[in-house]
Amino acid sequence: MIVDSHNKLISIYEKPGLIILAAICLIYILLRFWDLTTSCLWFDEIFSIHAAEHSWDSLFWFVARDLIHPPLFYVLLKLWISVGGESLFWLRFFAVLFSIIAVVPFLLLCRELKLKTLSIFTALSFFAINGSLIKYAQEVRMYSLLLCLSLFSMWLFARFFNRGKNFWLLTLINILLVYTHYFGWLVVLSEVAAILILQRLKIRRVLLMLAVTFASFVPWIVAVAQAANIGADVKQNIGWIAAPGISSILEFVLDVIEPFYYQQSNADATSNFIVAVPILLLIATAKILFYVNWKGLAEKSSFYLLTIFSTVPIVAAFIASWLLPVSIWGSRHLIIVFTPIIILSALFLAEIRLRIVKIFFVSILFTLFGAALVIRVRTEQPQYIWCVWEQLAADLRASQSEMPEPVKIYVFEDLVAYHIWFALRDSDKFQVNVVKGIEDLTEDTAYFLPRGFESVKTTNNFEGEKFFIAFRAKDWNESAPPLQNLKAQNYKIGLQQVFEIQGLKAFLAIAEKEK
Repeated sequence: MIVDSHNKLISIYEKPGLIILAAICLIYILLRFWDLTTSCLWFDEIFSIHAAEHSWDSLFWFVARDLIHPPLFYVLLKLWISVGGESLFWLRFFAVLFSIIAVVPFLLLCRELKLKTLSIFTALSFFAINGSLIKYAQEVRMYSLLLCLSLFSMWLFARFFNRGKNFWLLTLINILLVYTHYFGWLVVLSEVAAILILQRLKIRRVLLMLAVTFASFVPWIVAVAQAANIGADVKQNIGWIAAPGISSILEFVLDVIEPFYYQQSNADATSNFIVAVPILLLIATAKILFYVNWKGLAEKSSFYLLTIFSTVPIVAAFIASWLLPVSIWGSRHLIIVFTPIIILSALFLAEIRLRIVKIFFVSILFTLFGAALVIRVRTEQPQYIWCVWEQLAADLRASQSEMPEPVKIYVFEDLVAYHIWFALRDSDKFQVNVVKGIEDLTEDTAYFLPRGFESVKTTNNFEGEKFFIAFRAKDWNESAPPLQNLKAQNYKIGLQQVFEIQGLKAFLAIAEKEK
C-alpha cells in the first residue's frame, strides 16, 4: 500500500498508482503465458479444434449435437485458425487474448462501482494470480471468452444502473454472452434481479433487454431441440457431475481464492491448503469486520450489486443441480462469479477502519501470495497420461510411413481413440477403431466421441491379420483384458512402446494372427 505525506492512499490516477497498476497488469499477462505450451491439447480442446475445422455449413449442426455449448466460441476459433493456423501456441493464445482483454472491463467495472484504490489493487492482484483463471485462460475452450463478456456485461449494466446509459450495447453484449455459454443466462438473470430488488423504475427496459436476448437465442434453441430429437442425450455429456454438497462447495470457494494453483486431474491435490485456508480465514475475518462497520459505510450500492452478481448464479446453479435430471455445477461454469466475489473480498479488506489492522491484513495476504508463488515455482508440473497418445501416434506415423495399405489401430476407450485420431487425422494411412463390449474393461464415460462422428469406427471385434493396439493399464497382463481377448482369438502380441505416468502405463503393441 502506498501512502503520501498526509497518510492518504495515493490515487490510482497518480503516477505511483499508475506504475503499480501497470506492474500488476504486466504480472497478469505474463502469468497467462507461463507454461502455455508445456502440456498437450486435451480431450475438450481437441473437440474445440475439431468443431472449428468443420465447414461453415456443418459447424453449427456439429456443435448443436453436442448439446451443452452454444456456437459463438467455435465460430471465432474457426476465424482465428484461418488467420494463424493450428500451432499449439497460436491456439492457446486465442484463449489468452480474451483473458487479457478482460482486464479492461474489470478496471472499468471497478471505476463504475467507485472502489477505492486499495480495493482495486487488491482485487486486480487476486484476479491476476487466481489459479483457476490462469488455467482457463490457457485452455482452447470458451471459458476465457465467457469471463471477458460477463465482465463487459457487468460493467455496462453498472453504467445503466447508475446513469441509464449503454442499454443497447448491454443488450448486444448479453446476446454474445448467451451464445458463448448457457451460464451467460445467469448473468442476465442477475441483472434482472438487481433491477427488481434495487431499481424497479427501470424494470421495463430490462425486461425488453431480456426479451430481445431471448428472441435472438430462439434459433439456437430450435437447433438444439432438433439435435436432441435424434437421440442425443445431455446425460451423456454431464451425467457424471455430482449434485453439489458441502465438499464441492468448499472446493469451489477455494478455487475462487486460490493463488497460482488449480487441480488439473483427480491425481492432483484439491488445493494448496497451506496457503488457501489462511487466505480464506483472512477474508472471512475481514468480512465480519466489514459488517460490524456496516452503518458507517458511505457507499452501499456497489456492495449490493456485487452481492447480487455473486449470489444469484450460485444459488440458481445449486438449485438447478438438485432439481434437474443432471447436475450443472462446476467451477468452470461459475467463472462468471469469480470477479464479483474477488472484488467483494478486496472490498472487505479495504474497508477495515483501523489503519494498522488494514495494513496488517493486506501484508499477510500478499505474503501468502508470495508463498504460493514460491510453491508453484518449486513444484514440477505433472505430466498427464492423455499426452502420451499424441507421442505414440507420432511414433507410429514415423514407423509406418512406408506401409502401402492403411494401418489399423484398435483402442478401448473413446478418449484414447479421439486423441490418436486427432494426431493422425491429416493422414489416410491410419484407421482408428474403438472396441466396445469387452468384459472387465472399463472406461471413463465422461469422455465420448462426438455425435455423428464417423472417422473412428466402433466395433465389438478385431479384424485383420496384423494391426496395432493402444491401451492403458497398471501393468502388462496377458491374463487380463484386452490382451486376454486377443490371445483367445489366436493373436500373437508384441509390445512396441510403453510410457508410465501418474501410476498408469500406456501401451502400444502389435497383434499378428498366428498361422
